[in-house]
Amino acid sequence: MRDAARMTPQELAEACAEVMWNDDSASQRLGMKLIHIAPGHATLEMTLTDQMTNGHGNAHGGYLFTLADSAFAFACNTYNQRTVGQHCSVTYLAPGALGDRLTATAREVTRRGRSGIYDVQITREDGTVIVEFRGHSRTVTGTFLPQGSDR
Repeated sequence: MRDAARMTPQELAEACAEVMWNDDSASQRLGMKLIHIAPGHATLEMTLTDQMTNGHGNAHGGYLFTLADSAFAFACNTYNQRTVGQHCSVTYLAPGALGDRLTATAREVTRRGRSGIYDVQITREDGTVIVEFRGHSRTVTGTFLPQGSDR
């Protein structure tokens, strides 16, 4: 395994995402795809299946939340510091429908000490924003990769 201290920020983000993805059975089983990763940023895609629709025939909010939460998780874990969600809010703006290909784009707003704030936007293929999500992160003990003296 490569030494995290010798990686560029982009290499570190990619390596952390690879470790996380390999252990993230929830995102994988829902058919999510990690499209882009960079320090403080992540983009995931997911297609809405019939198991993800609610009694109105629209996307169930829980699945939309899960997609946003996964993008948030990948974005805030790009620095080789294990980070978890501390608080979040979600606003549903428009419905998703069976077969929609959704894109969740997460970006870091601020990161200081052990805390961070990340915004996630989910769009449909036609560009319509259907969800706005804000997540507050908290760094906890542990890393994904060895750092110099961690070996």
